[in-house]
Amino acid sequence: MSEDSLITEELRSKIGKESTPKVYEIEKGMIRRFVLAIDDPNPLWQDEGYAGKSRYGGIIAPPTFVLAIGFDELQRQVLESIPYGGILHGSTELECYQPVRAGDIISVTTKITNIRERQDRRVGRRVFVVIDVTYKNQRQELVAKCQQMIIGHRVEGKRYG
Repeated sequence: MSEDSLITEELRSKIGKESTPKVYEIEKGMIRRFVLAIDDPNPLWQDEGYAGKSRYGGIIAPPTFVLAIGFDELQRQVLESIPYGGILHGSTELECYQPVRAGDIISVTTKITNIRERQDRRVGRRVFVVIDVTYKNQRQELVAKCQQMIIGHRVEGKRYG
């Protein structure tokens, strides 16, 4: 690792270590606010009568809802470990296994699984951090898995770390 590498020892030491689970109690209001924010008219998310007659037997959250409930933990783990001037969202891959319902208690864990650095001729060095996020319900059933990539880079004229 070169002297001017963006990959700090602190960050490297977190590879493969799962965070302590962060727990979220899902309420109808949370689901309603999320649905309003994404402007999704699907009646499974908001119409009790329609959702009650569906195979789910009631309102469920949109699949992407889990990304919102785990985002604060993802930010905490990554941002406190990355001494860069700029952070970009690189990608998100989401696999959903169970619907999320009001009353569920969702545990979210994160784990940095890969870090690599690359030289970019326009902006200099960039670091790519891959984070796996796991969502389980109160019965310890896997609800969803997500893989996110965060891209960090130095902003010229600023020093971090």
